[in-house]
Amino acid sequence: MTATGEQPPNSIDRPGPVRGIIDRFGHLIRELGKFGAVGGIAFVVDLVVFNVARGQGMEVLAAKTLATAVAATVAFIGNRFWTWRHRERSGLAREYLLYFFFNAVGLGIGLACLGISHYVLGSIWPRIFQSLIADNISGNLVGTALGTLFRFWAYRRFVFVGPARVDAPEVIAKSD
Repeated sequence: MTATGEQPPNSIDRPGPVRGIIDRFGHLIRELGKFGAVGGIAFVVDLVVFNVARGQGMEVLAAKTLATAVAATVAFIGNRFWTWRHRERSGLAREYLLYFFFNAVGLGIGLACLGISHYVLGSIWPRIFQSLIADNISGNLVGTALGTLFRFWAYRRFVFVGPARVDAPEVIAKSD
């Protein structure tokens, strides 16, 4: 507040379309931000494990499967205990099984992108599409991006579905 008792112009209570969007979708924006941070860490884990496994001579799809399994475990911990910690638990075993089921679907999306690039396009242009850089682009960029969109929707819709706990931070309603 200013000395005259007025709110400063950049106050949280400022009316307008942006404030309305934040009031209405703020929880979703915060969840997306947290999901993105957890996903970023899991992405780095996935990328490192994939490239180390490939460097050790592991077959491309097996390396991607191993990397995704390790990264998914990291992501489960981050999402359960940070992204959606404000939601009631519906049973750790249930959440874990559904989480890994949807991760398997997401893995399938990533493997499809990688397989099409490495094996289908690679049979036509092997020097381009069977390279480590092409595998990283198709599996770790394109496949991960498409799989991540699917995973966010599925986790939010089916895995971490419990209502918000009573002790969760409340959204402050705008008073007229």
